[in-house]
Amino acid sequence: MKKNTLGQEGEAFAVGYLENKGYRILAKNWRYRHLEVDIIAQKYDFISIVEVKTRSTNYFGFPESFVDRKKMQNLVQAADSYLQQNGLTDTGVRFEVIALTKTPDGFEVEHIEEAFNSTHAFGVSPY
Repeated sequence: MKKNTLGQEGEAFAVGYLENKGYRILAKNWRYRHLEVDIIAQKYDFISIVEVKTRSTNYFGFPESFVDRKKMQNLVQAADSYLQQNGLTDTGVRFEVIALTKTPDGFEVEHIEEAFNSTHAFGVSPY
């Protein structure tokens, strides 16, 4: 399967996954200048900025390990712009990662709801 096709399939799966968990999808592939947010969703009083990482195998590492410091900084910058453009500056924001690994039956899912917390396993603060 081509990388781009796998990524699109993963993002579509992630949208359904989030909707099944009660999230309302606000935007998909939202762009700000050269930055892109895969999914922007809302649940309760939080806006969730969701990065989707999809891999066909974990041979080179788990999908979530590919969200590096630079990607986090870009997501923070894009989220700030989205919130300002939509008058949501007083809304709580949460940065999430949905890591997907393709299996014969679909996807193995790891949903990290507070991915950018400095105490999280990533061990990296985006700031």
